[in-house]
Amino acid sequence: MTVLTPRRNSSVLQRCGRTVSIALLLPLLLGATLRAAEDVALERVAGGFKRPVYVVGDPSRASHLFVVELGGVIRLLVDGVPNAKPFLNISSRVAVSTDPDEEYGLFSMAFDPRWPKKRFVYVNYTNLNGDTVIGRFTVNKRLTLAKGNSELQMLKVVQPQTWHNGGQIQVGPDKYLYIGMGDGGDNSDTGAAAQDLAKLLGKILRYKIGNKKLKVPKDNPVLPGVGRTPIWAIGLRNPWRFSFDRETGDLLIGDVGEDAREEVDFEAAGSAGGVNYGWPIREGGLPFNGAVAPATTPLVGPIHEYNHGEGQSITGGYVYRGAAIPGLVGYYVFADWANGRIWAFRVKDGKKKGLMELSSALLNDNGDTPTVASFGEDANGELYVCDFFEGTIYRVVPAP
Repeated sequence: MTVLTPRRNSSVLQRCGRTVSIALLLPLLLGATLRAAEDVALERVAGGFKRPVYVVGDPSRASHLFVVELGGVIRLLVDGVPNAKPFLNISSRVAVSTDPDEEYGLFSMAFDPRWPKKRFVYVNYTNLNGDTVIGRFTVNKRLTLAKGNSELQMLKVVQPQTWHNGGQIQVGPDKYLYIGMGDGGDNSDTGAAAQDLAKLLGKILRYKIGNKKLKVPKDNPVLPGVGRTPIWAIGLRNPWRFSFDRETGDLLIGDVGEDAREEVDFEAAGSAGGVNYGWPIREGGLPFNGAVAPATTPLVGPIHEYNHGEGQSITGGYVYRGAAIPGLVGYYVFADWANGRIWAFRVKDGKKKGLMELSSALLNDNGDTPTVASFGEDANGELYVCDFFEGTIYRVVPAP
C-alpha cells in the first residue's frame, strides 16, 4: 500500500519494528531517573483514525483531546470517546496525495493563547496549490465544533516543491505563535533557502497574534541585511515537530536529516533568537554541502544526533511534565518514524544527560513499535503517541 510520509525522506516508508533487550540498554540506564525502560508502557486511548499526524489537548480541560488527520479532519475525544461529528473538516481545501514524493495535508493545530476566552484555533495545512497556509477558525461556545466557514487565513507561504513543508504550529510560553517551515524540498537544499534570510523556508517563524493578522514582534531578532522579520531560527531542513518544555520554556526541535544524520536542536528559554542550526552547511554536526554560501550567522550544533544506522527520520517530542510517571519527569521523549524506535534524555545546563531507549516497552496493541507520526500533550502534561499506520492514539503510562 502506498501511503504518504508527511515530512520525510520519501524513500523511507516501511515500518521496521525493533525490540531491544534490557541487557543491551543497561549502560544507557545507569544514573538515569527511570529504573528501566520497562517502567513505562503504551495504553490505547482510541482508534479508527485515518492517518493521524497530531494529537493535542484542550489547555482548559484535560478530558478533551483533538486528533488531527492528514486528510483535513480534526476529531474531538471526550474522555477517550470520539464525538460523532468532526471538530473541523476542511478536507475540500487541503491538498493530500498518496504519492510518497508529495508531503501534503493538514499537519497540526494550536489554541489561541487567550483560550477559551478567545475561541480561536489555528491550523497548519497545504492548500490545493500545495502552499503552506496558517488558518484561524472560530469555535462554538461549547468548544466542540470549529466553524469551517469562519476561516481567516493569517499566513500563506508559497512552496516551490511538494515536500519538506514543516508542519508544526505552537504557541510558546511568551504567547507568541511559532511555525516550523521546511526548506522547500529542493534536493540537498541546493538553493540554500534555509540560509537565505530573505526567505521564510528552512526556518522557525515567530509572530504576535493580532485580532485580524499576524504581526512581527518588536523583540524578534535583527538579522544581517534584512532587519527584524518573522524569522526566529534559521538553518533547518524539515522541523516536522518541535515543542516547548512547559516548566522551563526551553525549545527543542526535531529536524529531519538528509542522508546521514537526524538531530535534536536545543534553545534555552530567554534566548534572543536568530540561532543558526546549520543546514545545509552542516547535517547534524557533519559538514554537508560546501557549495552553499557562507553562513550569515554563527552555527550552533545539535544537542543530540544519531546516524542512519539507528534511524532515518526523527519525530520530535516533548519534555514530560505529567504526574502519572514520576520517574519520567524532565525527560525529552522522541522517536524515529522509519523504525519506531523511541528514546528519552534529560537536559542539564544545556547538555544531554542519561540517554535511554524505550522501544522495548512502548509497544502498540500488535506488540510492535508504533509508527510515531507525532507525540502530544494534554492539559496535565501527560504524553500521547499517534500511531500513523495503525490509526490509533496511545497514552504513555506506568508499566502494569
